[in-house]
Amino acid sequence: MTTPNKTPPGADPKQLERTGTVREIGSQAVWSLSSCKPGFGVDQLRDDNLETYWQSDGSQPHLVNIQFRRKTTVKTLCIYADYKSDESYTPSKISVRVGNNFHNLQEIRQLELVEPSGWIHVPLTDSHKKPIRTFMIQIAVLANHQNGRDTHMRQIKVYTPVEESSIGKFPRCTTIDFMMYRSISHLEAARWFCK
Repeated sequence: MTTPNKTPPGADPKQLERTGTVREIGSQAVWSLSSCKPGFGVDQLRDDNLETYWQSDGSQPHLVNIQFRRKTTVKTLCIYADYKSDESYTPSKISVRVGNNFHNLQEIRQLELVEPSGWIHVPLTDSHKKPIRTFMIQIAVLANHQNGRDTHMRQIKVYTPVEESSIGKFPRCTTIDFMMYRSISHLEAARWFCK
């Protein structure tokens, strides 16, 4: 059983993105939940608002399923939990599982959370400390604080490493202006190269 890396209060995973070494890929996945109260589902879990949350509505374990269309390299999972606001709804034991589909998921991390307040960074690496490649991630809430029945999760982010260019090494450009224009679509690239 591993303990989560304690993140200083207020640390935002977007700081990881600003380093230019990772990017958030949650929008490339299909998200599903084992249950939810109306108006407290996937949209709230992914809306970048720490005041909204997913609330389960059923028996444990409560599941968040993240499925990619192709095998995807994943380096870090970031979960926002807030014991001060959510009390007995706050997860105290979480299992992170990966696999090709629902039928072959294997647990790679189990976390014990003690009154978490902020972002919890969960490294998704193999035994050689390399990022995993997977079609699916499942987060299972196995227990809540104070033996609570339903759970709250406020945000979940999924990060992949940014690969080095095959052309050569370029300096990392991390200014806000550069970050706005750091990617070019295939269509834009074709127009640019086919002039």
